[in-house]
Amino acid sequence: MTAPLSPLEQLKADSRLLRGTIQEGLADPLTGAISEDDNKLLKFHGSYQQDDRDLRDERRKQKLEPAYSFMIRARLAGGVVSPAQWLAFDDLARQYAGRGLRITTRQTFQWHGVIKRNLKPTLRAINDALATTIAACGDVNRQVVCSVNPWLSNTHAEIAQWAQKLSDYFLPKTRAYHEIWLDGEKVEFNAAEPEAEPLYGPTYLPRKFKIGIAVPPFNDVDVFAQDVGLIAIVNNGKLEGFNLSIGGGMGASHGDATTYPRVGSVVGFVTPEQVIAAVESVMILQRDLGNRDERRYARLKYTIDRIGLTAFVEKLQALAGFTLAPAREFTFQSNHDHYGWFKGDNDLWHLGLHVESGRLWDADTQAQNTQRLWQTGLREIAKIHTGEFLLTCNQNVVIANVKNADRKRINALIKKHGLNTGETFSALRQHSIACVALPTCGLAMAESERYLPELLPKMEALLDKHGLRNTPITLRLSGCPNGCSRPYLAEIALVGRAPGRYDLRLGANAQGSRLNRIYAENIDEPQILATLDELLGRYAAERASNEGFGDFIARTQEVTA
Repeated sequence: MTAPLSPLEQLKADSRLLRGTIQEGLADPLTGAISEDDNKLLKFHGSYQQDDRDLRDERRKQKLEPAYSFMIRARLAGGVVSPAQWLAFDDLARQYAGRGLRITTRQTFQWHGVIKRNLKPTLRAINDALATTIAACGDVNRQVVCSVNPWLSNTHAEIAQWAQKLSDYFLPKTRAYHEIWLDGEKVEFNAAEPEAEPLYGPTYLPRKFKIGIAVPPFNDVDVFAQDVGLIAIVNNGKLEGFNLSIGGGMGASHGDATTYPRVGSVVGFVTPEQVIAAVESVMILQRDLGNRDERRYARLKYTIDRIGLTAFVEKLQALAGFTLAPAREFTFQSNHDHYGWFKGDNDLWHLGLHVESGRLWDADTQAQNTQRLWQTGLREIAKIHTGEFLLTCNQNVVIANVKNADRKRINALIKKHGLNTGETFSALRQHSIACVALPTCGLAMAESERYLPELLPKMEALLDKHGLRNTPITLRLSGCPNGCSRPYLAEIALVGRAPGRYDLRLGANAQGSRLNRIYAENIDEPQILATLDELLGRYAAERASNEGFGDFIARTQEVTA
């Protein structure tokens, strides 16, 4: 006898391939919300319903419903954005969203604060700009991230094509997206074909699924945080294939040792011709063997640990129809971004810009006593730029493929609008990221994005005290333990417990291949700064030659699992 489906799995099965009653909910003028069930399905379409938590109590007192709005996320394989798309996305942010555009830790854009009546016009406009939001969220393969190292431009184009191929191949086949948001329009759509999900099936995957491609020697996508990581093996300018890593994932729950972050396991090498079959086999195994009873244990990492890595790889090879070759040698130097101008092999230039927490908007930056007109400045650059923009997994942006003759004009616009390449910042600031957290994320337990500008100057004072201002150290903030900012791979991480209180985690390495561990639980800012003051002092005095802060902590300090 077949066991009954869990409520969420039953919801997906009954959704008519992700339709639910979303259209009816959008048409209801009496509320700014949609139903809880439809919000779960809406994620597959690239959007979440949220509310402003800063206003909750006051609106409750006034007997008003919460200040509902929606977050929308684009699906931009490899983070590549044309100038025309940038201008269209910027226009949407100014017309419909709050606080500008936001670069996410998955190399794409999010729009926050879109109210219900503007949800469909915004999604339609994103599609009119030749992008989409489908499968940017939900229990499917999501945004495919890819390394954006401009000085590897001879092979970057080919590798970026693989990001696009994988993204396109694993898109859901449902027509629901086009019916709801595009009024049924889709050029390549054949209405005579029966509707089905040949890969995903009617209940899709047990949980989200993430793919990332890294190009050594840089691991700027944190490839070991992905369900499937592909590590490009390039020799003499030729892409030979990819090392395959499986089972990475960042999410966890406070106080529950049965949930945990995990770095991916490198299990072999695949040629370009084998890539799609290998990744598809992993996804099929997760579809069929993943936990559908308890979502806490539904990610691929738990499936692999439950079955065993060796047994999982045997099943993968049997399904794919070939044996994985031994993994090739590779070396990662760091998981950081790089700033300033770099010349590519095609004689074009690339400019890496630092964007604090990925937030592109015009606002005073009080910590630096300056004004940064990020949204306006990049809009003006997009009007004259003839190359591309590349979004990074560390929430920054690269102005790519710039002609030498255009550099002067771009530099002038950067100076005029107070933008910064990051080269004058402390190394810690250069390598810091934060999730959105409060006030819009419903999972946030503490501040993150809004706290980072307050915390950084205080930490920089400690760095200056110990002569470490230019020493690369990775800092990541997360408002909760779910791991959107990949805090478990940071040399220093703060993971929110409650307002103003965090777990301090230390000891990851700069290559993104080792998890950090809890050093102190549930502590406030004075305790955080006092602890780091002591440890940074010891690091400055006792570190070995070229030893990173995370490596020093792992070598000298006791940390818990």
